[in-house]
Amino acid sequence: MNPAKLLAFAGNEFRTGLRNKWVLTAVMIMTLFSCVLAFAGSAPSGATKVEPLTVLNVSLVSLSVYMVPLLGLLLAYDAFAGERERGTLSLLLTYPIHRYEIVLGKFLGHSLILACAIGTGFGAAALLVAWDGASASALIAYGRLAASALLLGMAFLTLGYVLSALSRQTTTAAALSVGLWLVAVVLFDLVLLSALVADKGGTFTTQVFPWLLVGNPADGFRLFALSGLPAGSLADELAPPPGVSAPTAMAALVGMLIWTSAGLAISVNRLRRMEL
Repeated sequence: MNPAKLLAFAGNEFRTGLRNKWVLTAVMIMTLFSCVLAFAGSAPSGATKVEPLTVLNVSLVSLSVYMVPLLGLLLAYDAFAGERERGTLSLLLTYPIHRYEIVLGKFLGHSLILACAIGTGFGAAALLVAWDGASASALIAYGRLAASALLLGMAFLTLGYVLSALSRQTTTAAALSVGLWLVAVVLFDLVLLSALVADKGGTFTTQVFPWLLVGNPADGFRLFALSGLPAGSLADELAPPPGVSAPTAMAALVGMLIWTSAGLAISVNRLRRMEL
């Protein structure tokens, strides 16, 4: 692997991704919603004596679950399908660059865009509520949220690569990406909730549910981010009900890392087998 060549390729992907109008729109929406949550969160913090930054932290977890996976998929859906459709992938593969370097270069460039988007949105919101000072524990929890949100975006970024590598057209990749977002972020929790209600504290609740929870990167992110908040904060209201087993934060973190690694490995393998 040539680090200089890899970084140059990543830089090109970063500049290309910044020109994507859908990505820029998602970043602006995320920043706007983060600032709105920062203003709205000042009211409950005064009534519950909870630090404003902690209230914002809890609010941003819910926002991130929806927006960050969508941003990752917007960056990834045409990573291979688009270049294949335009005919640039065949040209790219004639260069002296390994196929795994192509995937890693795209991943680094797009991850940097995710980091900038999360940093912009979270940073602007934090400045609005923490300008008069924040405790060390609240700042650490906020940093934990930002880091885990980036990992969540990376997981969906690599899953988007897989869908893009499996598709011959960008429209197909886009449709599959939207479907993945709906299933993982919206429908998955509804199905789990229905199963919990039907199970009434049985085997599914105690044995199967925890594994399904960490098996979804969106739920794993929520669990990991909320576990870093101080005891007695508003996050306690989001804890599982009595009788429902909750996996550890470390298991949730490992789950997100596994999804990210698996997505990269499958994308490289698919690119090697791809017929141009």
